[in-house]
Amino acid sequence: MPRPGSAPRWAAAAGRWGCRLLVLLLLLLLVPGPGGASEITFELPDNAKQCFYEDITQGTKCTLEFQVITGGHYDVDCRLEDPDGNVLYKEMKKQYDSFTFTASKNGTYKFCFSNEFSTFTHKTVYFDFQVGEDPPLFPSENRVSALTQMESACVSIHEALKSVIDYQTHFRLREAQGRSRAEDLNTRVAY
Repeated sequence: MPRPGSAPRWAAAAGRWGCRLLVLLLLLLLVPGPGGASEITFELPDNAKQCFYEDITQGTKCTLEFQVITGGHYDVDCRLEDPDGNVLYKEMKKQYDSFTFTASKNGTYKFCFSNEFSTFTHKTVYFDFQVGEDPPLFPSENRVSALTQMESACVSIHEALKSVIDYQTHFRLREAQGRSRAEDLNTRVAY
């Protein structure tokens, strides 16, 4: 029986594990996403074209997602080219889309958004360009045994948090688009 005012041994052990768990969870939040992920929202003026460039190594899986948030009919042209200028993806007047590919060669890949068909309406465009896969939370090198129950729980939490971030982004974009449409409608009604 512990002395009055002293904590039992299991409390000290739980405190150490709690500290370790807290440090591990903080590391989960600080671990960067995919190696070259870019997530940008930008304005695309009328009669304009905006290009972005990314250096990618051969065999790397990449995903380009985009959505027009405001402006006109909420559409843009999108084009993705490999380092030799070969067109990998080309869509005209799309509101949103997602395209996944594996880089066939090393070099600088180029993707462009165009609003050249519009004469007076600028657009706000969001895109997310993910290059490569997430690094494992617990590298398998020098690992003899399977993941512990706590490590498995951390991996599950990490995956769930990534899913929550994706949902938050999706709903943030839908809210911005809905707000823009409501403001446009309000302007027309007031007129």
